[in-house]
Amino acid sequence: MDIVLYSLMAGALGMGLGALIVALLGSSSAKTGSIFLALAAGVMTSVVFEGLIPEATSLAGPRTALIGLGLGILIFIALGYVVDLVTSKRMHKELGVHKTPDELFHQTELIESIDNSALFRAGMVMLIAMTLHKVPEGLAIGAGGAARDELGILIALMLMMHNIPEGMALASPLLAGGISKAKVVLITTLVGSMTVVGALLGYAIGGISDNMVGLALSLAAGAMLYVVFGEIVPQTILLRKDRVITFTLLAGIFVGHLIANII
Repeated sequence: MDIVLYSLMAGALGMGLGALIVALLGSSSAKTGSIFLALAAGVMTSVVFEGLIPEATSLAGPRTALIGLGLGILIFIALGYVVDLVTSKRMHKELGVHKTPDELFHQTELIESIDNSALFRAGMVMLIAMTLHKVPEGLAIGAGGAARDELGILIALMLMMHNIPEGMALASPLLAGGISKAKVVLITTLVGSMTVVGALLGYAIGGISDNMVGLALSLAAGAMLYVVFGEIVPQTILLRKDRVITFTLLAGIFVGHLIANII
């Protein structure tokens, strides 16, 4: 089934490439990683406003698209809250993670002060969180493919670009925690493959009616917008004090626009 291949390309290949880059070249600095994340955030923003929302509105009407968009945001806020409850106490206990932006800027001292076992546990917590994040990404691919094959490919390509820096972010603490390079690449790739679950769900929903395709697309759009502006952008801003993130985010939107109009 094509939709499975698209979702594997976006999730497994994207995350796997990110892990492979870290395994071969070593962990990149947090500031460098933030640039890649900002670029991916821009691409995701572009695919939401140039692909998901227009298609959802065309298939199901503006009211259903708006309802789905709001529901997607609310569902992901709730999911993020659950993940935070599970991870925040563990992260603060194991790593002594700081709670304020000023303290977060001293991450170099923080990383140097923790041992490998703590980094390993932090990587495992991140692994669980990212696994949950892959499902709505797959939902977007599946619903997009149910609407138009070209839309499914477009969403998959853009999400693959997004997943490369996420794979790098997941691989770094696992490697530092003592897991072999081969196992880290394998684990990260398996996490990315969870997009298949969401893709099959989105495709199944989309097979019911055009209204359901539109609803699934708008749900995925809401979830992706929350990920971009509720998680990725704040994280990147915390890691850099200059305007590089702004320019990179805008560049990502421009790149997404080019891709959307080529396919």
